[in-house]
Amino acid sequence: MMDPKFQVRALTPEEEKARRKRSIAIALTLGALVILFFVLTIAKLGPQILERPL
Repeated sequence: MMDPKFQVRALTPEEEKARRKRSIAIALTLGALVILFFVLTIAKLGPQILERPL
């Protein structure tokens, strides 16, 4: 069951805004990393990847 020492409290509106901003910042950072890795992978493979035999 639940630990009696564990208590949940409601977040204040300021805390909810801060959490949302932090979540958006993390999502944007992850998205930028995905795009960066994709671009670097395509750059490393080069244009020859389009001329490979199927």
